[in-house]
Amino acid sequence: MTTRKFSTLSPALLALPILAAAPFAGPAEVAAAPDNAASDVTFTRGNRNTDLEPAFPEQFRADLVEGETETSVELLVGGLVHPWGIDQLPDGSFLVTERPGRLRHVSADGTLHDPIEGLPEVYNQPASPEASVQAGLLDVKIGPDFANDRMVYFTYSKPMEGETTVTAAARGVLSEDMTTLSDVEDIFVQDPPSEAPMHYGSRLVFPGDGTVFITTGEHFTEKYREYAQDLDKTYGKVIRVNLDGSIPEDNPFVGKDGVDSIWSLGHRNIQAADMSPDGRLHIVEHGPAGGDELNRPEPGLNYGWPKVSYGEEYSGEAVGEGRASMEGMEEPLYFWDPVIAPGGMSFVSGEMFPEWEGDMLIGSLYPGGLVRLELDGEGFVAHEERLLRKQGRVRDVDVLQDGSIVFLTDLENGSIMHMTAKE
Repeated sequence: MTTRKFSTLSPALLALPILAAAPFAGPAEVAAAPDNAASDVTFTRGNRNTDLEPAFPEQFRADLVEGETETSVELLVGGLVHPWGIDQLPDGSFLVTERPGRLRHVSADGTLHDPIEGLPEVYNQPASPEASVQAGLLDVKIGPDFANDRMVYFTYSKPMEGETTVTAAARGVLSEDMTTLSDVEDIFVQDPPSEAPMHYGSRLVFPGDGTVFITTGEHFTEKYREYAQDLDKTYGKVIRVNLDGSIPEDNPFVGKDGVDSIWSLGHRNIQAADMSPDGRLHIVEHGPAGGDELNRPEPGLNYGWPKVSYGEEYSGEAVGEGRASMEGMEEPLYFWDPVIAPGGMSFVSGEMFPEWEGDMLIGSLYPGGLVRLELDGEGFVAHEERLLRKQGRVRDVDVLQDGSIVFLTDLENGSIMHMTAKE
């Protein structure tokens, strides 16, 4: 076991009265950051929740910088109900999900079209009248061969028997007029079903080898979180399947004890994932109070949750034995305390922001805005910058064909925002 290892990210710590009202939901999922959550001029990271020592210097609180890049942010389209995932189509238009269960086509000029028909039933209910809604229609990505087969992939909270749900991934063929999905089929269904409608994950990533990564959550509760360590369950895992849902022969648990679709285990609630320029999967997952993690999941490795964490329970109690490290479990590449409550993420490429080439942009639900990470030559975090904090809850980030950036504000009246370099 090396002393420098790699992991995921976590949710945000809000006021204790909110936690008391919603005991099952992560704080970042309960309330939106205020519009004036932070000044873009002064920013401090704040006090830690724990005093657990980082395993190596680059793992925590990289130099906080204020870059010189000037940006311009404009509204592309508003009136979206808790938008969750976005992807650009080859013609420059977009597909965007709304958490209540709608998939929308948005023209490049911002024209919002009627919901696309043909989606399966989507579960979208809170855990209790006081709790936040985490279930719904989640990520969306056009398939790697969309130009030929028009295949669209998406994740969602799938209702099961007895008022239970799971994270599911599905695909369907988008009509030429962008109004209907046909031939819809699930390619992954989490198992077993859960009574707790929280911590679904979930993101889709195509590594370019004919497979797709699907991230899941562990449904939060004391009972279910333990399943993140179980190889016979797909809670708290990175999943890897072929594009049709069949199992790649080189997955780490094929022919061994464990579910064949599992790539890595011991994750909490992975809501950010992307391939780095060097072709490695990176994920960011919600931790508890403190302990959001950035990881580079490797096949068959265990990333520790809920046995180890750099955070603590929302109650202030220790997670497990109060340990951040344990033999046989991987260290996160980077962690946050206090948390950033990660939304989606993308690596920057293209001509619009050459000074950010290869950097990571992560949406923040609390305190809000974007988090930029600059990696060094060994892939460790060298610098961190906080951007656009007044934008509030950012649920997803996508780098477009021209190198400009769109991001989603996760609100009842949510938006697609477009960021370009300031002229």
